[in-house]
Amino acid sequence: MTVPAPATTAIPALELSDVSCTFVSRDAPGQRYTAVAGVSLALKPGEFVSVVGPTGCGKSTLLNVGAGLLQPSTGSVRVFGEVLNGINNRAGYMFQTESLMPWRTALGNVMAGLEFRGRPDARAQAEDWLRRVGLGGFGDRYPHQLSGGMRKRTSLAQTLALDPDIILMDEPFSALDIQTRQLMENEVLELWAAKKKAVLFITHDLDEAIAMSDRVIVLSAGPASHPIGEFTIDLERPRDVAEVRVTPRFIELHNAIWSVLRDEVLKGYAQQLKVA
Repeated sequence: MTVPAPATTAIPALELSDVSCTFVSRDAPGQRYTAVAGVSLALKPGEFVSVVGPTGCGKSTLLNVGAGLLQPSTGSVRVFGEVLNGINNRAGYMFQTESLMPWRTALGNVMAGLEFRGRPDARAQAEDWLRRVGLGGFGDRYPHQLSGGMRKRTSLAQTLALDPDIILMDEPFSALDIQTRQLMENEVLELWAAKKKAVLFITHDLDEAIAMSDRVIVLSAGPASHPIGEFTIDLERPRDVAEVRVTPRFIELHNAIWSVLRDEVLKGYAQQLKVA
């Protein structure tokens, strides 16, 4: 009799274990604020995971922890099984705010990271990635000569050109109009499907999270924010983010996640009113 081989479990690309982050006020040293508390999550290689939650719940804090830009107060971070100490060199980070250097052209911005790593093919790689994101003829333009969508495409090329194993994205499309946003979402999904890198995506937009992800994690309102729900998104791929939103399963998932998220959004809003 043949004994089947035991199932193997892939080592997580990124794993946060019981992570908490507490900050001390500069103006009042005795005051402390715990942004996130006891957060554990694991991102599989090739998996697209979105994190949603109320404003100020610590979503970006977790992303900074995963990038190695912020040391957690407690807990640990592992990257492909190795404890993270310092910057996560296996991750690429696409910020919410503008990250392009205004004195460099679009091509120069995409080349920057490759040049820093000493890649002799930096120019060729940068030109290739500009073509992939639909900007093949705009390499000589400076950021101020590009539209908001073009600047986001340049930032995307800048991140993906480094071929990171993990892609961290902090509300990268929040400032775009809805049409440009949907185009960018579909472009990201197409590029992701080709390479299947692990993606941790932060967004306020529940529709966006469902349309793009394999899993959606819901965070509670802060302080001491923590995961309160996790949902597997079993929609077929490939997906068009506009078309998938009208399917019965999408609506079912949206209702289920919103039932968990709604009260936390109201709590977060009430806390902001108190501060104001």
